[in-house]
Amino acid sequence: MTTRMQPDPSRGRPDHNIAMWGAPGSGKTTLLAALFTALTRSDDGWKIIGSDPASSDYLIERTNALLRGKVFPEASMALERYRWALIGPTLQKPDFWGRKAKPRPPTRIDINMIDAPGGLFGTAQHPAGGLSAPDGSGDSRRQELLDNLELSRGLVFLFDPIREFTFGDAFDHMHAPLTRLAERMLAADEFADGKLPHHIAVCVTKFDDPRVLETAEKRGLLTVDVDDPYRLPRVTSEDAGELFRELCQVSASGNADLMLGALGQFFHPDRIRFFATSSIGFYVDRRTKRFDWDDFQNMVPGEADEDLRIRGQLHPINVVEPMLWLGQRLAAVRSATGRS
Repeated sequence: MTTRMQPDPSRGRPDHNIAMWGAPGSGKTTLLAALFTALTRSDDGWKIIGSDPASSDYLIERTNALLRGKVFPEASMALERYRWALIGPTLQKPDFWGRKAKPRPPTRIDINMIDAPGGLFGTAQHPAGGLSAPDGSGDSRRQELLDNLELSRGLVFLFDPIREFTFGDAFDHMHAPLTRLAERMLAADEFADGKLPHHIAVCVTKFDDPRVLETAEKRGLLTVDVDDPYRLPRVTSEDAGELFRELCQVSASGNADLMLGALGQFFHPDRIRFFATSSIGFYVDRRTKRFDWDDFQNMVPGEADEDLRIRGQLHPINVVEPMLWLGQRLAAVRSATGRS
């Protein structure tokens, strides 16, 4: 028997909840560990803060590992729960007479993540993720993941095109949770219009990998932010959906394209947005301080053959943007309806 997670009234009601999930190794923990760096490199006033000691410890340890140790977070060996809050700038608008009004509370976006070893909805290729453990812990973990998705209205799904080329199991990790979530929302009478009430950001991870970058280049999807001094290539959110569709074509199972159909079945079109993300970004030489097509890989082999290390500074790409887009959309819905 599982207990549904409930908001803690003593903490006050958060503005928004965002839940994350994806296949094992898709980059969930690395993306969250890179959030601090991404926010620090920006100047828009946002910051990330742990909502409990364990989450703060994670943020400190993983950020130090990425920045100083140049190593990626280790794979989860147990069910892990993390809670952070993105805190935005305090807004102050003049009143009707032009006088300074009382400052509004800062915007708060809560990020809740549950991570488990091997995934919770794996395929036959990964039986540890697809079958219940003898003690039933697999079922309880699935229930906890679904509780987290149900209580959130913003979802982040990470699609790893490199893993998909090898294992081809992204559809399994997307479709099963969505089907179970829809079952719950139907029972709660929150599926009245045939769609989930959630917004979803689909993140195509590992944009820094040469295979992903070259795919975007060949499709003519690359652009450069005029305000970026490093001139790092990017893919806009408007074009990231096309990159997603293109990368789905190299699925080992041939099922990745079904994810587009699943997204259309479960979500309103205007509540889906795609992002091409990289937690570590591209390598930038400290002397030239510019992106170099002949020398851009920021991930290199470590001491052991299976280990990977970060070569240079972190320049996260589209790590913060999915969270802020979800927060803004959820704020608009809440303002219009009076509910989240």
